[in-house]
Amino acid sequence: MKIAAVFPGQGSQRPGMGRDFYEHSSEARRVYEEASDAMGWDVASLCFSDDASLNLTEFAQPCILTTEIAILSTLYSLYDFSPDIYAGHSLGEYTALVASGAMPLAEVLKLVHLRGRLMQQAVQPGVGGMAACIAPDINPAAVKDCLEGLPMDIANINSASQVVISGELRAMAESKDRLSALLGEGAFRFILLNVSAPFHSRFMCPIEEQFDEALASARKGLEPRHATRVASNYTGSFHSEDPGEIEDRLVAQISNTVRWDANMRSVQSRADVVYEIGPNRPLREFFKTVGINCASVTSFSAAQRLFGGEG
Repeated sequence: MKIAAVFPGQGSQRPGMGRDFYEHSSEARRVYEEASDAMGWDVASLCFSDDASLNLTEFAQPCILTTEIAILSTLYSLYDFSPDIYAGHSLGEYTALVASGAMPLAEVLKLVHLRGRLMQQAVQPGVGGMAACIAPDINPAAVKDCLEGLPMDIANINSASQVVISGELRAMAESKDRLSALLGEGAFRFILLNVSAPFHSRFMCPIEEQFDEALASARKGLEPRHATRVASNYTGSFHSEDPGEIEDRLVAQISNTVRWDANMRSVQSRADVVYEIGPNRPLREFFKTVGINCASVTSFSAAQRLFGGEG
């Protein structure tokens, strides 16, 4: 049986995330300690609190990644859990790279902290936003054509029934009207997302150069051969062994569409069973749309139910 581990991204954070793994697993505690040493602040304390900073992009990203690796490390140590391939949604792709052994935890935490800060700074507050568009059998190319001329891009293709658009808030009403006409008013749902910036859109392009420089400086920790087991959001397929190509894809991911639908098909081609590992379980429903039963590990009790007893 080939196993895939997949990781959700920003938006999956919640107060108290990872605390139960921290209390039950020395490996989880080690991960939080390593993260705190790397970041220079108490990562566990922020994850376990109800501090509003947990929802700020620059803090949410390293906290989510740390929690996901802490959960995974617990599964390794207690249940001999050993995935063969990895994928992650947006930020989750970085967790997947750490989990596969392609990049070291401490380096990636610094990268995603910078990534989050740059993404937040790219657009002034109140200017940009994102919305989920839900309808049966959505054609992303038709959606793109429908939005032509508006300051709006497709941020995520999550499944055959959901895409997320990203751009200027002033264009949201017009986007909704156009998409309603395209997708059918009765079946179409348009849900504004609680985000602070238009992620995965043209408005993130100004930060690419600075992030590229940070990635290049972190290259010494990259193990490209392990990245071939990780799906790329930018291409939809698996990463290659070319270090420059890996970096280029991660930079491009910032301002381009997350092709999660293609990632799921790539995972399906190599894995027999899929586990979602993270503070929440947004990916499980997407996998159902391609006929995959994805089990979610969001708590220590869920791990016990799935893998049996105390380990």
